[in-house]
Amino acid sequence: MATKLLSLTCIRKERFSERYPLVRKHLTRSRDGGGSSSETAAFEIEDAISRAVFQVLGMTCSACAGSVEKAIKRLPGIHEAVIDALNNRAQILFYPKSVHVDTIRETIEDAGFEASLIENEANERSKQVCRIRINGMTCTSCSSTIERVLQSVNGVQRAHVALAIEEAEIHYDPRLLSYDKLLEEIENAGFEAVLISTGEDVSKIDLKIDGEFTDESMEIIERSLEALPGVQSVEISHGTDKISVLYKPDVTGPRNFIQVIESTVFGHSGHIKATIFSEGGVGRESQKQGEIKQYYKSFLWSLVFTVPVFLTAMVFMYIPGIKDLLMFKVINMLTIGEIIRWVLATPVQFIIGWRFYTGSYKAIRRGSANMDVLIALGTNAAYFYSLYTVLRAATSPDFKGVDFFETSAMLISFIILGKYLEVMAKGKTSQAIAKLMNLAPDTAILLTLDKEGNVTGEEEIDGRLIQKNDVIKIVPGAKVASDGYVIWGQSHVNESMITGEARPVAKRKGDTVIGGTLNENGVLHVKVTRVGSESALAQIVRLVESAQLAKAPVQKLADRISKFFVPLVIFLSFSTWLAWFLAGKLHWYPESWIPSSMDSFELALQFGISVMVIACPCALGLATPTAVMVGTGVGASQGVLIKGGQALERAHKVNCIVFDKTGTLTMGKPVVVKTKLLKNMVLREFYELAAATEVNSEHPLAKAIVEYAKKFRDDEENPAWPEARDFVSITGKGVKATVKGREIMVGNKNLMDDHKVFIPVDAEELLADSEDMAQTGILVSINNELIGVLSVSDPLKPSAREAISILKSMNIKSIMVTGDNWGTANSIAREVGIDSVIAEAKPEQKAEKVKELQAAGHVVAMVGDGINDSPALVAADVGMAIGAGTDIAIEAADIVLMKSNLEDVITAIDLSRKTFSRIRLNYVWALGYNLMGIPIAAGVLFPATRFRLPPWIAGAAMAASSVSVVCCSLLLKNYKRPKKLDHLEIREIQVERV
Repeated sequence: MATKLLSLTCIRKERFSERYPLVRKHLTRSRDGGGSSSETAAFEIEDAISRAVFQVLGMTCSACAGSVEKAIKRLPGIHEAVIDALNNRAQILFYPKSVHVDTIRETIEDAGFEASLIENEANERSKQVCRIRINGMTCTSCSSTIERVLQSVNGVQRAHVALAIEEAEIHYDPRLLSYDKLLEEIENAGFEAVLISTGEDVSKIDLKIDGEFTDESMEIIERSLEALPGVQSVEISHGTDKISVLYKPDVTGPRNFIQVIESTVFGHSGHIKATIFSEGGVGRESQKQGEIKQYYKSFLWSLVFTVPVFLTAMVFMYIPGIKDLLMFKVINMLTIGEIIRWVLATPVQFIIGWRFYTGSYKAIRRGSANMDVLIALGTNAAYFYSLYTVLRAATSPDFKGVDFFETSAMLISFIILGKYLEVMAKGKTSQAIAKLMNLAPDTAILLTLDKEGNVTGEEEIDGRLIQKNDVIKIVPGAKVASDGYVIWGQSHVNESMITGEARPVAKRKGDTVIGGTLNENGVLHVKVTRVGSESALAQIVRLVESAQLAKAPVQKLADRISKFFVPLVIFLSFSTWLAWFLAGKLHWYPESWIPSSMDSFELALQFGISVMVIACPCALGLATPTAVMVGTGVGASQGVLIKGGQALERAHKVNCIVFDKTGTLTMGKPVVVKTKLLKNMVLREFYELAAATEVNSEHPLAKAIVEYAKKFRDDEENPAWPEARDFVSITGKGVKATVKGREIMVGNKNLMDDHKVFIPVDAEELLADSEDMAQTGILVSINNELIGVLSVSDPLKPSAREAISILKSMNIKSIMVTGDNWGTANSIAREVGIDSVIAEAKPEQKAEKVKELQAAGHVVAMVGDGINDSPALVAADVGMAIGAGTDIAIEAADIVLMKSNLEDVITAIDLSRKTFSRIRLNYVWALGYNLMGIPIAAGVLFPATRFRLPPWIAGAAMAASSVSVVCCSLLLKNYKRPKKLDHLEIREIQVERV
């Protein structure tokens, strides 16, 4: 994949220079100068200018394009703007230090058009991604504030803060700031920040040192480790036995570090032993469990004090004898009951409830308000008014007042109970990631081989000590310890935990295996190719985590509401108290409405406090992310990797799907089924020339020809084909090269027509016969003379026809777009039941077809597997990549189908629909709760029904609302894919067995 990406980067730079000759000319002139300063200047210009491509919807004519261009060019830092109204594209050259891509997008939208970023070719060195765990967030207001703080930092390109998983993903320019600065900014905003990953191509491991050591010996260890190739940095926690090493897993690994440490001897200190450090609380799950225990402990302590307060205020006052004792006056009008409630409520208010004070202080200090502010104001109002009544009763012989100590204590207790239940429920939403991370086995069997490859020994090691190029042994019933390929043995491996594929997959020499999968029978020797963060399991976990960090567009509703929610609630609370207080003083309601134990001021105060504490911004903030977390987790468990809430939101609207043919509707493993030579020639020589030409191509048809040619080479596994010079791949047509001094062309009819190669009638008939049988006809010419015709068959996937039928029943239109010829395309389309076909399409034409469908009002999904599908995958509203496809296609897609089964297309759309309906339900509940709860708490029902909501019940309702939203999202864990797909899978298994 690294090679592919490198080549793409080179191509991208060439295209950049071709499109923008002004920059290219400057670069060329600088290089021609010959001096180092000229070269430096050239690279500075290349670094300084970035290119962004936007899709702009709503342009109808050149006047629209002109207005967009003028608006963009008014911005500072714009070098050039090219607007293409026909293709709805805007290409902008700009200086990223002067203007941000988001500013350009907002400018286009301010001009009256809809804009979305397609491509941003900023220099890769100016972008780095780090992930930070943030502790202390309570509601959407907190996450929005942190986002604003981070985005205001110079060098931060984009910041996403996820309340549900309490993490932030920050894209920043490492030349302008470091991640330490980001941690500092978050902590200055009043939150605890813990670095999870820096985004660099390194892995990190913590080692524990046992034995007698001094500071001097630790410095020697540090220098020894830093000297190893591939080690980026070594950090020693002074005063502890812990060493943290950041390293490149391609170059070195933890076993090397342990060997270096243990081989170091310091005088009489003896040997030092090193082991993997047990994190014990640093991981997300451990941190979450610690938070749950903390809330549970706080709740138990609050009960110890709150229950007696509640009993003395609400229960014992109605029991003769106990009532007389509690009402006994100690000083003036101060009773024993008031003293008991005061003494017991104070630790709840200021010790157990201290978290709300610190949260409020931090929020107010940064100029915002959150849920902590509401709780602190509400409980303080109840507590300090009660304290006032106690002091007045102690100093006045005739004062009569009612204390609300039970209100403040019970409020805090119920809110802590709600947070405890909420944290527990939120922990369950991320169980998918926890299950994936636990798939890796704890130990592995490391084999020692001699030069001939014979096993000379084996040893059981910690699974985290595996390094690249190790050979490990997988026994029956054991999990595969790391990614690699089989070098000896054969077995069946259950990959359902990674891909969702229920059937065990046969493995033999040369086959790849995935870490975390289960070996069912047979012993395998596996050579490790990827470890740590590079492994497939780690990449899937990272993809799911990124998906849970990415915000769905519908989340913007909660973000907008959160900006004014808390100030509005405070205003409503004060207005409620004032309205009821004035109404009481001015006798606008009869005195009989006032409870016997209160006066009008106290009644108004209770209404005001109830409004303050019943409002819940948390439920709104959790409505979308919790559903997205559960939905993406369920998808991952079924082999459907959804890259975030935006993909989920778009997928539920899809009403048209464009399918690639080869590898998507078909098996993607074409085979040569017929060969017809038109000239006298030895078949072995014919296939040797054809294979030598095609071996340089990535196309599945080319691979089929090469594989078939091997049969004429005495079954050689890796035959050495003749050298092909001047190789050229002509997109959508074929390839040509010079082999053994002869010009060879292998491709379709269009390729031969372009090079004036005569195609006889019998060859035309052979092509027509192939197309009628849904086969692909391939022509081979030598020195511009047609020599042979090949027929290549790529069988349909067993589930293709039924999948298309199910999509039709879901009112989703299916279209096939392929680079194959019209005859073959139409035959395949008839077989699967697709009515609309586009054949002989180049990659850009596939993307154009997607745009045409979008312009016609369709929400389009593209399903493909190859590099040639990438433009269409990007252009589509939702790109779905087959998991067995190329890395580039998977990178370009919004959804990755791990099993490569078409029924997963249906699963992805159905799951997105179910998830989004759950998000809607969450919003209906969260908004409905606040819209109904606040008026009831304010007393709108009181005049007619005498029903009022005591503050402690209002607080309990507030806590319950957040828990209910999270539990509603958790119901998605019971998702079952459509029953039709179960019948389809059974039929597919039966077909494969036959």
